[in-house]
Amino acid sequence: MTAAAPPARNTGKPRKWVGPLITLGPGMLMLLALFLVPIALVTIYSVLTGDTYGGVKWELSPAAYKRLVGMPDLEELRDTWEFVYLWIIIKSIGLAAVTALLALIVGYPAAYYIARRGDKQKYFLLFLVTLPFFANALVRMYAWILILRKDGILNNALQGMGLIHEPLQMIYTPGAVAVAMLYQYLPFMVLPLFASIEKLDGSLIEASFDLGARRFTTFRRVVLPMTMPGVVAGLVLVFVPALGNFVAPTLIGGGKDLYLSTLLAQAFLTARDWPFGSAVATFLSVVVVLALLAIAMSNGERKAGAPQS
Repeated sequence: MTAAAPPARNTGKPRKWVGPLITLGPGMLMLLALFLVPIALVTIYSVLTGDTYGGVKWELSPAAYKRLVGMPDLEELRDTWEFVYLWIIIKSIGLAAVTALLALIVGYPAAYYIARRGDKQKYFLLFLVTLPFFANALVRMYAWILILRKDGILNNALQGMGLIHEPLQMIYTPGAVAVAMLYQYLPFMVLPLFASIEKLDGSLIEASFDLGARRFTTFRRVVLPMTMPGVVAGLVLVFVPALGNFVAPTLIGGGKDLYLSTLLAQAFLTARDWPFGSAVATFLSVVVVLALLAIAMSNGERKAGAPQS
């Protein structure tokens, strides 16, 4: 007679998937419901045919993307290329890139100064950097209107000092839009730079000086490479929201120049062209994903190239 198999012992240890399910499950479900599903719907709408009075017909058509990049419509036998929307894409990317570069130029010295202060001073300065977020974005944009308009604070100050005789046209220009977005997104640059600079080993800077390197050489060969993760993160954190910013081009720019954000609003709200609006939104989503991949690849390359201790 064969002996019965011993009963399985319960070790009391939970299964490996229980912990991740409990901790990640709610967040992943929320991400799926509020992020992935809407993006999937917008992507599907972008390849459908637009209805006459808004909405879509469930007929596949690449017309929205062809219109976005300026390809000719072969059904109407047009032999010309219309680059109107492609120029809007280039202009929007250029404005966002200029805003990110300006934020880097202004934010890096500020972040370096803050990171090198004492604990009490640095956290107070960080509080000042984030202080504008305590006010509504619309209030901050209307404040810039009061500053930049012809009878605004800046023109009155310049005339009072005798530097100009007539008010300058500063508002409703691309430069004013870039300055307003720089003010709006500068904390997004300062905070990741501060996190990287704060971790910087000061002994490496001293060693560079001891070896005869000048300040600019030390910055270029030691400080900048070690803080590059913060630089990349700051550029992306500024570039992505600046690319889709709607408030600044509308209020500060006066809506005179079309950008992707204003084009998206017009497509959905005015023209009721859901496929074209969805194509613009899908393009913005692709840019965001590519930017996040750039951060991941940049961090991965630095970790792979870091010397092993």
